[in-house]
Amino acid sequence: MNHTCTKVTVRQRAIRNDRISLYLDYYPAVRNPETMQMSRREYLGIYLYAHPKNEMERAFNNEMLNKAEAIRCIRVQSLINEEFGFLDKTKQKADFLAYFKKMCRTKDEKWTFVYQHFYNFVKGKCTFGEVNVDLCKRFCEYLLNAKQLKRFDSPISLNSASGYYSTFRGLLKIAYRDKWIRENINDFLDKIEPEDVKKEYLTLDEVKQLAATPCDIPVLKAASL
Repeated sequence: MNHTCTKVTVRQRAIRNDRISLYLDYYPAVRNPETMQMSRREYLGIYLYAHPKNEMERAFNNEMLNKAEAIRCIRVQSLINEEFGFLDKTKQKADFLAYFKKMCRTKDEKWTFVYQHFYNFVKGKCTFGEVNVDLCKRFCEYLLNAKQLKRFDSPISLNSASGYYSTFRGLLKIAYRDKWIRENINDFLDKIEPEDVKKEYLTLDEVKQLAATPCDIPVLKAASL
C-alpha cells in the first residue's frame, strides 16, 4: 500500500502595522476538524516584526519562528499517525466534554440532558483517551440507576435511560466519523431495551355506551369521543 503524507510548511504573510503573520501550508489540503472543510492553510496567531529595529525584536522573531516550527512538527506527527493508523496522542488528550458540549448546540434539548448526566458521571473531566468500551458500559449502568436532573428524588425511567444512551451512542458515532476516536466503540455496546408502554383505551362497546350517555354540554361530549 502506498502512502502519500501531506507536506506541512511554515509560511509568512505580510499584514498591516508592519507585521508578519505565520501560518502552516498543507499540501495536499487537509480537512479542518472544526468546519469539516478541506483547507491548505492554518493561521497560527503568531506574528513577527516585519522590520525588527533592535536585538530584542530580532530575538522575539526567532522565538516565534521556533514556536511555529514546533507546532509544524506536532501537525506532521498527527498526520502521520492518522495516515498509518496510529493513535494520535494529541487527540487522546483533547477534551471530550468540550466536544460533547459543542455538539449540543446544534441538537435538541435531550442532548443537553445526556451531556449533564455524562458530566456528572465523569465528575466534570474526560479526555478522548478515556473514552473506551469499559467507560461507556459503566455510563450505561449509571443511567439505569441515576436520578432525574430536576427531581433528585425520582429515578430516570427505563425508557428515558434508553433514549439517553441511544443519544450518547450517536455522539460516539459522530466522534468516530470525525476521527477523534480510532475504534468504533458502538460495535461493542448493547442498547438499553425500552419497555412497552401500556396504553389505556376504550373498547368499541364502551365507546358506543359513552356516545349514548346524555350530556348537557355538547362540546364536552364531542371532545370525549
